[in-house]
Amino acid sequence: MTNNLLEIKGLTKAFGGLVAVKDFFLQIAPGTLTGLIGPNGAGKTTVFNLITGMIMPTSGAVVFQGRDIVGLKPFQVYRLGISRTFQNIRLFGELSVLDNVRVAYHYRSDAGLFDALVRSPRFRDREREITERARELLSLLGLELRERELAKNLPYGEQRRLEIARALMAEPKLLLLDEPAAGMNPAEVGRLMELILSLKERFKLTILLIEHQMKVVMGICQQVAVMDFGELIAEGTPAEIQNNSRVIEAYLGRPGGAGVA
Repeated sequence: MTNNLLEIKGLTKAFGGLVAVKDFFLQIAPGTLTGLIGPNGAGKTTVFNLITGMIMPTSGAVVFQGRDIVGLKPFQVYRLGISRTFQNIRLFGELSVLDNVRVAYHYRSDAGLFDALVRSPRFRDREREITERARELLSLLGLELRERELAKNLPYGEQRRLEIARALMAEPKLLLLDEPAAGMNPAEVGRLMELILSLKERFKLTILLIEHQMKVVMGICQQVAVMDFGELIAEGTPAEIQNNSRVIEAYLGRPGGAGVA
């Protein structure tokens, strides 16, 4: 029995003749911030999809809090305490900013269909609690003045933050962030790094982060795992990864060089 929050063991996913993830291993301790990096097409997002039940592995195990969760549906994984954002933003564009966050908590509501139809006191109390929590998260993410706007009308960087707010609404134990800094300018990236660290401490989160911007990975991650062609090729601290010859070769196509900066 280990103390790891998440253990990925021998995870493999083949799509026909294409092996997207091959014999992948990863251990994540509670309260840590881990970066998962690699060239485009290395299999990183496929790992996220396997963890969250969006696709089934060909073989291997995903053990969360001591339980193998392979075979569970995405909503079941979500209920266990794993929440995520997506590489391509997936918001409800025609809903308000506030409702995009509120909807993420309704699976936990103890008010039934009858309560909703007659708008019972229990239903109204629960709706009030959900709205208060959603507004608290929007405030933490700097979106409190945007709550009535349609999600599709937000600038790109704010849509990214809204996705994080929605993921946090589920009160996850493990938060998966898929390229949260994508499309952001340097100032936005700096603010995002501060935000991720502050949220990690405030909510006692364990975070697994996919990111191509090395400033983010090397600046906030405690450990880094590197994939190439679906396989884990290196694991260590940011300093160790920066000067790992195999990692440099994967990124630059040749051995040697100045490291991953």
